Amino acid sequence: MATDSPARAARAASAPRPGGPGRGRGRRRRSPYPTWFYLPAAVVFGVLFVLPTFASFWFSLTRWTLFDSEFIGLDNFRLFFDEPQLVTGLRNTVVYAVLTSGAKVVLGMLLALFLTSQVAARGYLRSVVFFPVLVSTIGVGITFQVLMDPFGGFINEALAAVGIEGPGWLTDPRWALYSVALVDVWKGVGLATLIFIAGIVTIPREYFEAARVDGAGPLKNFLHITLPLARGATATVITLSLIGGLRSFELIWAMTRGGPGFTSDVIASVIYKQYQAGFYGLSTAGNVVLFLLVTAIVLPLTWLLNRREVEL
Repeated sequence: MATDSPARAARAASAPRPGGPGRGRGRRRRSPYPTWFYLPAAVVFGVLFVLPTFASFWFSLTRWTLFDSEFIGLDNFRLFFDEPQLVTGLRNTVVYAVLTSGAKVVLGMLLALFLTSQVAARGYLRSVVFFPVLVSTIGVGITFQVLMDPFGGFINEALAAVGIEGPGWLTDPRWALYSVALVDVWKGVGLATLIFIAGIVTIPREYFEAARVDGAGPLKNFLHITLPLARGATATVITLSLIGGLRSFELIWAMTRGGPGFTSDVIASVIYKQYQAGFYGLSTAGNVVLFLLVTAIVLPLTWLLNRREVEL
């Protein structure tokens, strides 16, 4: 009997008491702050996001200028999908977003694995990888526009030195969009790496020690420990990279302005060109299409990734 008393005492101490934390399990904890504390944030959110969003939906149904507007229904959307260059921009947007986000996820994970290993100068290498994130997007675009010049650019000159004829990175319709995507990956992979590093270092080392005792190698550690337990970081990188790719504009405009022709146009650059030409209603409809495209892709993907993370 005496030997069982510590176990009984431990069970009694862990049992929920009436009125204690166990009684309200399953209920949402009530916030200690009054509801009106949220009012300033709600006002700012409404003024800066909700009102402009509804205004964009309204103006997409009109032919408007700075001084007047005329309601035309869905004509702007019909014209948007009837214009070949606008449809090309829509297709390029999806291709660009998938390529850049996929490359950032893969390269970011590989770099994070390397930079969390016992490598020399690990802190310095992390800074080097993250540095492009801090550089101005326009500055990066102008710099690589010079480097990728087919006549005298550093990249083609370096390839010519080893006997390789470099393509027209930004002037060849077959290469332009992919060249910009490559630069986008170079600039953004540092942020993905940082997020993956944050996810990997939070994994308890006991898992890797137990796997080492069982004889598991690096590949099994990655597949059965790192990848599942870093799922939250993976979901974050996929979501942020995909949103950034779908909304991309600055880098493409700085490097190609959508050219040659319309081969590297995305929705954002097409919208900007329509604004420049004075087609405000059509460009607003393009904004609505972009908003719906991002929402239709990102929301289900976020729900799926978070759902799988919870089930894990």
